[in-house]
Amino acid sequence: MTDFNWRDRAGTLFTCEKQSAAGSRGMVVTNHPLASAAGMQMLAGGGNAFDAAVASLFALTVVEPMMVGIVGGGMTHIRFAEGRHTVIDGQVRAPLAAGPDCYRPISDTLPDYLETEGRENAVGPKAVAAPGNLKAWCEILERFGTVSLADAMAPAIGYASQGFTVTPYLNECISDAAEDLSKDGAISDIFLPDGSPAAAGSRLIMGDYSETLRTIAAAGPDAFYGGALGRTVADYFQQSGGFLSMADFEDYATIERDVVRGSYRGYEIVGPPPPAASGIHIVQMLNLLEGFRIGELGFGTPETLHLLAEVLKIAFADRKAATADPAFVDVPVDRLISKAYADERRPDIDVKRAKTWDAGVALPESANTTHLTVADGDGNIIAMTQTINSTFGARIIVPGTGIIPNNYMYVFDPHPGHALSIAPGKRVTSSMSPMMALKDGKPVVALGLPGGLRIFPSAMQALIAIIDHGMSVQEAVEAPRLWTQGGPVELEIGFPDSVRDALSERGHEIQMMPHVGGGMNAIAFGDDGLMTGAACWRADGTPVALSGGLARPGVRFWPDKPRH
Repeated sequence: MTDFNWRDRAGTLFTCEKQSAAGSRGMVVTNHPLASAAGMQMLAGGGNAFDAAVASLFALTVVEPMMVGIVGGGMTHIRFAEGRHTVIDGQVRAPLAAGPDCYRPISDTLPDYLETEGRENAVGPKAVAAPGNLKAWCEILERFGTVSLADAMAPAIGYASQGFTVTPYLNECISDAAEDLSKDGAISDIFLPDGSPAAAGSRLIMGDYSETLRTIAAAGPDAFYGGALGRTVADYFQQSGGFLSMADFEDYATIERDVVRGSYRGYEIVGPPPPAASGIHIVQMLNLLEGFRIGELGFGTPETLHLLAEVLKIAFADRKAATADPAFVDVPVDRLISKAYADERRPDIDVKRAKTWDAGVALPESANTTHLTVADGDGNIIAMTQTINSTFGARIIVPGTGIIPNNYMYVFDPHPGHALSIAPGKRVTSSMSPMMALKDGKPVVALGLPGGLRIFPSAMQALIAIIDHGMSVQEAVEAPRLWTQGGPVELEIGFPDSVRDALSERGHEIQMMPHVGGGMNAIAFGDDGLMTGAACWRADGTPVALSGGLARPGVRFWPDKPRH
């Protein structure tokens, strides 16, 4: 870490809106306070980080239903107490009945490149990919956790059956999706009571979903991946014209993958491999930036932001050309993350002028995802990014189940003949970035966020905020962000007009945005064993810490005795 205060240098200043939390025995940071509380319930009861993470995720499917669900997909980055890292790939797959020409695209160019006739790949039964979330979560709990599935799911079942308070954030998400939600009776009954979005402060109950959760808690994931619940869901899709069938559920398997590792100014950077694009391209961008004195240039200066924009363009050009499901595409991971490759490309960066890099067609992703970061007192750390893709996924509910399925087919290229084109059983490529940074073999920070294509650039910026600019973890997650994939540069309104103008003079087309990416959360680890959890203003994120402990051995209650 740097030994100076970034505020003492020239650059953009900002004030954090939230407070961090600190604890020595455990930390849970999710994008909803009730989900963080569910995870902390596991830790406080003697469970470990895996128990807490799974409990939090099931709770999020209730209290953050627009972002994550059991019929979705995600990436889990684990660091075990002994220091080993692994990634559990529970990402969705294209249905076995789907193929490269299963949709009719309406355009061969952006911004409508992904759009199809009837929006079939975005809304409704044909938009749903084969899910991995439920299987991945249950496998993680069974392999590494200590509590039963029923105990881990109990908080979620309680929230669904007894209800929870709608936040302004949830109300806004319902409002944004209301037109589509209104077309499906089952989902509109819950989120559009009386035809209007559920009001902030009102109580929302998900009765059918609570029964689905009880079924899973009692019978395990096999209730879905081969059992009666899965049959109910599969029959719905078959009857409504979707691609999913029972074979998709029975055939689905998670994959355990090795992490991607890189280095940056003496720190080890660890992240997920393909089909996630994050690990390789974050390492690639950091390798490029390592040749510049980012810390001395200052946070949020035109000089720093210009360099960030240029390395983002390079990364997106390579992402489009080379990154996809490694079972279908030979991804050149070693070359992309090598220092030598960065040395080849860095001289082409003009430090004074924006350049156009050969990005070709860059495909968008949904910004609507969730992330959680959990650590226990034993040293286990979990960073999990999970989603149903768009807000409220396919914007339908499987009748009688309360399940909101994903619309991940929208992330595939609907045009045949490309790296991201649809193929039966192909895993989707995403920007999910459950990242960790280490120093001298010890964890420094674990972090992640939602935000589609804006995820891995935002995660990279948080890492340099900590490493180059010396920010606290709370400052790093809340700091203003920049994003581009080769076109206009999105700049959060936290940057002053003078910075915008200076970037424009360098040749960048600037678009000022209320936010770039979603609600990042993170845990920083101190040498003294203290963990600091942080969540930013872009979502309902809440850190919950566990400190204190049990009584000193030998201490017990002594009844009062008469004194003389």
